[in-house]
Amino acid sequence: MSREEELKEFILHGYIQYIPHVSIDCAIFGYHERQMKVLLIKHKFLNGWCLPGGYIKRTENLVEAANRNVKERTGIDGLFLQQFKTFGDPNRVKLDGFDVEKWFAVTGIRITRDNWLVDQTISVGFYAITDFVSSVPQPDILADDCAWFDIHEIPPLEFDHDEMVKEALHTMRVQLYHYPIGYSLLPEKFTLAEIHSLYETLLGKKLDISNFPKKLIALGLLRKTTEKRSIGAHRSPHLYSFDKPSYENALKEGLVLS
Repeated sequence: MSREEELKEFILHGYIQYIPHVSIDCAIFGYHERQMKVLLIKHKFLNGWCLPGGYIKRTENLVEAANRNVKERTGIDGLFLQQFKTFGDPNRVKLDGFDVEKWFAVTGIRITRDNWLVDQTISVGFYAITDFVSSVPQPDILADDCAWFDIHEIPPLEFDHDEMVKEALHTMRVQLYHYPIGYSLLPEKFTLAEIHSLYETLLGKKLDISNFPKKLIALGLLRKTTEKRSIGAHRSPHLYSFDKPSYENALKEGLVLS
């Protein structure tokens, strides 16, 4: 089935496979070397950008739908994923910028008010975190583009997605103190300065460089290796790695990092 045929099938008969009027929207944050970004898509029929999202298959639960969405947009499976809020304002989806003629030109279908895609939609928000250098952004059948944007240079977003990003960022920063989510964002072995920079960037604030890594060590999350990294004359800091059993347990049980 071609992309055009797939799109038409989704528009006309997608309600058979997907649950109408309930969707997933994912704030996918990316980190790499002190940079933080968010992944956005540009729909074929709208003028602006928004968070990637999609409908829930009738055979999926919410987490499975969110995992599928994140994997399809980034090419990466098994990212740290958390639900953060449900958005149900009756006026949250406004199609003022929706181009009916462009829709028809692309799909050959005149969408009507009784189509399953048209009406109030409740969205369940999830956030995920990855190394954006490792991802391969891919648009879906409803989008023309999918790209990373610096967290400080996000354009005005469609629908209520400005609020979604704000809520997702707030929740992620709160949960950083309770979940060790940096495992996939650093190399296998790293310096204390590198993990310090990771947390400073994600939290958006300065942390005590002498005390903060010590808390991670005291919690048993980091393991000191016998290796060092030479970064200049008289500067060879020890390399550390995550203690995998302690890390997995902290993800499951939570921790207090303050």
